[in-house]
Amino acid sequence: MADSALPPADSLLKHPAFVQFWFARIASSFGFQMLSVAVGWQIYEVTGRAFDLGLIGLAQFVPSFLLALPAGHVADQFERRKIVRYGLTIELIAIAVLATLSLLHAVHEAGILALVFLIGIAKAFEFPALQSMLPALVPAPILPRAMAASSSAGQAATILGPALGGLLYVAGPGAVYALAGVLYVVAVSMLALLRYEQAPPRREPATLHTVFAGVHFIRHRPDVLGVISLDLFAVLLGGATALLPIFAKDILHTGPWGMGLLRAAPAAGALLMSIWLARHSMQRHVGITMFAAVAGFGVATLVFAVSKVLWLSLAALFALGAFDMVSVVIRGSLVQLDTPDEMRGRVAAVNAIFVNTSNQLGEFESGMLAAWIGAVNATLIGGIGTLAVVGIWMFLFPTLRRRQRLQSAPEQAQVAEGTL
Repeated sequence: MADSALPPADSLLKHPAFVQFWFARIASSFGFQMLSVAVGWQIYEVTGRAFDLGLIGLAQFVPSFLLALPAGHVADQFERRKIVRYGLTIELIAIAVLATLSLLHAVHEAGILALVFLIGIAKAFEFPALQSMLPALVPAPILPRAMAASSSAGQAATILGPALGGLLYVAGPGAVYALAGVLYVVAVSMLALLRYEQAPPRREPATLHTVFAGVHFIRHRPDVLGVISLDLFAVLLGGATALLPIFAKDILHTGPWGMGLLRAAPAAGALLMSIWLARHSMQRHVGITMFAAVAGFGVATLVFAVSKVLWLSLAALFALGAFDMVSVVIRGSLVQLDTPDEMRGRVAAVNAIFVNTSNQLGEFESGMLAAWIGAVNATLIGGIGTLAVVGIWMFLFPTLRRRQRLQSAPEQAQVAEGTL
């Protein structure tokens, strides 16, 4: 799957634009994870209602879903670096307001939710532009390593950010927001210094045709459609992590500390795998490797479902996260490399809809199924369903199964261009 060493000439560190991008990504990711912890704790302290914790998620999901396609169009019409910078700046302003209100003891539920909704709007425009920037920062042959390194920043923030935010919350929510704001300032500064060459975007009016062009593009690219839809159904069926509280309390008979370990295990596996992938290139058999990784995800889900001991459950979740990261890097790199630059924003926006939908509906499906037939049976069905999807998709998308390299062959690229 990969070579054994990273040639010095291909080192990601030799690309200053990517290094600045990586520091901006890790700073903003840490800031956002700390923000999420503080907002959740604070709104629960203010209202005392668990229902309001769900409203936080809803306030972020609604704008990300409704604005995804327009945001993708914007990402293809304007300079992406500026879009990301403006998005982060709006989020920074919202954080500063939260910090000020907290220090003045003037916070209330509606104000918190309004600011979270504003952050959701900024994130909706930031995501497709951020995803579309990466191919312009490094040469195509090392894009998978760049994506893995970028993912490692997100995974590290997912593991350490909430812990840091929780520790700082002892000093009050204002302290958490203040440090999150500082990290956002670092991210905005890194992006302001970042220099890269982007072809001048071809300006098009925002019509239904241009806004939905990403959907049209994906529908006519079997490999791109295959990887995006595979992600949708695999995540939709394999949502074991949504049921962790049930497994921790009722099956593994562990306390909050065990629950914390179960939560961290998939992210730890994904982080270590992303670090490994950032050092090694995928040279051949990428299609079958991706399918094998998703199948591994399904098998790990089955092992977790039948496990009755904590150490085996942790090992299964660790493997689940590692397999998922292999699949994420291959899918993400393939979509980026198969998509012309002028379409990357809109394709990333469609992908965002698939990802958000699969995560949200996957948790809902797992919860409803667990309420009906029990957590173990629901997780077993999820793992079996994931393996079934792999088999069906290998049959439906034979070119994806036989794909050797992430980059399309020149003749394939020419055919793809001609179908636009």
